Amino acid sequence: MTKGYIHSLESFGSVDGPGVRYLIFTTGCAMRCQFCHNPDTWNMNSGTLYTADELIDKAWKYRTYWGSKGGITVSGGEPLLQIDFLLELFQKAKERGINTTLDTCGNPFTREEPFFSKFQELMKVTDLVMLDIKHIDDEQHKILTGQTNKNILDMAEYLSEIGKPVWIRHVLVPERSDKDEYLHRLHDFIETLDNVEKVEVLPYHTLGVYKWKELGIPYQLEGIDPPSQERVENANRILETAKYHA
Repeated sequence: MTKGYIHSLESFGSVDGPGVRYLIFTTGCAMRCQFCHNPDTWNMNSGTLYTADELIDKAWKYRTYWGSKGGITVSGGEPLLQIDFLLELFQKAKERGINTTLDTCGNPFTREEPFFSKFQELMKVTDLVMLDIKHIDDEQHKILTGQTNKNILDMAEYLSEIGKPVWIRHVLVPERSDKDEYLHRLHDFIETLDNVEKVEVLPYHTLGVYKWKELGIPYQLEGIDPPSQERVENANRILETAKYHA
């Protein structure tokens, strides 16, 4: 039996997938996004250990609130770092007919083994993938997150190949990702995919800054304010978010 390192649980999520959802936040992430509002999830072994059965039993108590669309969403951290546990959790969820959503930045994705076979199995029991594309430009992505985006874009293309429903999220960060050139390139990439149900622009915010201070990590975006309403509307216009109706 696999156990997963879990950072926290929330009973009533309303923005992390369709309907009302039970949210499971895993620990561990290799990305170091400059705007991360959960740097306390980075360390893989810092969470509480749970079995898949324990989490399904906890979530099951709230099923009356889910209606026809709700279910469980696993977020993080980065859930794909614990793919064995995630696979078992979603398989058990499906045994009970629970809708499953994976919220991921795609960073662990590779078509190499043993990961790829496990990922293929995981997709059989995943109803929706919420994929964060932090930056469309690889060099800028490395500055913003410390990691390449090549395998993340490859994951988006693979999900399109298999027809897996996807919501794409993009955090709009002034002086980083909020340039029309980058937004047009992101739009053009999304247009190549056949499986996108929703595109969301998430304005950068500073609500997690206190966690960086508590952890003694220098905050990289000091002095950068959240984007103006005008820039958010601009991003929504360029990315054509209004044409999606998930």
